Amino acid sequence: MKFQGSDAYVATPDLMLAVNAAITLKRPLLVKGEPGTGKTMLAEQVAQALGMPLMQWHIKSTTKAQQGLYEYDAVSRLRDSQLAGKGDESVKDIRNYIVKGVLWQAFTAEQPVALLIDEIDKADIEFPNDLLRELDRMEFHVYETRELVKAVHRPVVFITSNNEKELPDAFLRRCFFHYIKFPDAETMRAIVDVHFPGLKKELLAAALKNFYDVRNLPGLKKKPSTSELLDWLKLLVAEDIPIEALQSKDDKVAVPPLVGALLKNEQDVTLFEKLVFMQRHNR
Repeated sequence: MKFQGSDAYVATPDLMLAVNAAITLKRPLLVKGEPGTGKTMLAEQVAQALGMPLMQWHIKSTTKAQQGLYEYDAVSRLRDSQLAGKGDESVKDIRNYIVKGVLWQAFTAEQPVALLIDEIDKADIEFPNDLLRELDRMEFHVYETRELVKAVHRPVVFITSNNEKELPDAFLRRCFFHYIKFPDAETMRAIVDVHFPGLKKELLAAALKNFYDVRNLPGLKKKPSTSELLDWLKLLVAEDIPIEALQSKDDKVAVPPLVGALLKNEQDVTLFEKLVFMQRHNR
C-alpha cells in the first residue's frame, strides 16, 4: 500500500515519502504548514488513491476528545424513561443511548479507512493528550457498557495543524511529522496546471510574478496562500483580464487587479500600496 500521488494533487517526493513512512510505521501522520497549502486535501487524495473511505473529524475550539470516541445521551434516556412505560426494554438498554464518534466508526469499519483529524491545534491543550492511548493502542473502553472497542483494521490517520498551539511532546512522539513547505514557482506551476490546464503560459508567468511579489513583501500580516492564488486566477480568467494589466513597464511592483483575492486585511493592502507609491517616486 503505497501512495504515489494523484492526478488531482501535486505531491512532492518528500511528501509522498512521509505518507508512506507513516503507513509503514503505523503511526499518525502529523502535517503542518501554512493555511491553504493542501493539508486537508492530502488526506482526501491519499484515501482516494488507496481506495479507502475517508472519515473526517473537523476540530473546533469547543471539541472534546470524548466526542471522537462516543457520547452518552443521558438526557434522552431520562426523557424516554418518563414517557415510556415501566416495561419498555429499549430504555433499559443503555446501548440505545450511546452515540458512536468518528474514532469508534473508524475502528469498527469493515474495511481499512483513512481518518482525518483536522486542525487539532484549535482544541484545548489537553485534547491531544486525551487521545494518546486511543491512537497508540487503537482501543478504548466504553465505561457505561463495560466493553472494550478495538480496531478491526488500523486506520491510516492524518492529523493537521496550523501551529496555533504547541502540541505536547508525548503526542508528538507518537506521530510521524511532515511540514509542507510553501511551493516554489516550479511546483506552483504544476499545481496551477492541475486546476487550469488550458491557461496561457504568458498569463500564468505574469500572474505568478505578481503573486510572489505580493507574498514576499516584508511585514505582511497574512501572506496569500496557494488556495488564494487559485481563486485569483479563476477571477482573472472569468473577468478576461488582459496580460498587460499584470505587467508594469519598468518591471517594478504594481498593484495587481482584483488584489482583494490575495490580500485579506486593510493593513496589508495599505502596506502594499505604500510600497508601490515609494517605488514610483524612487524613494
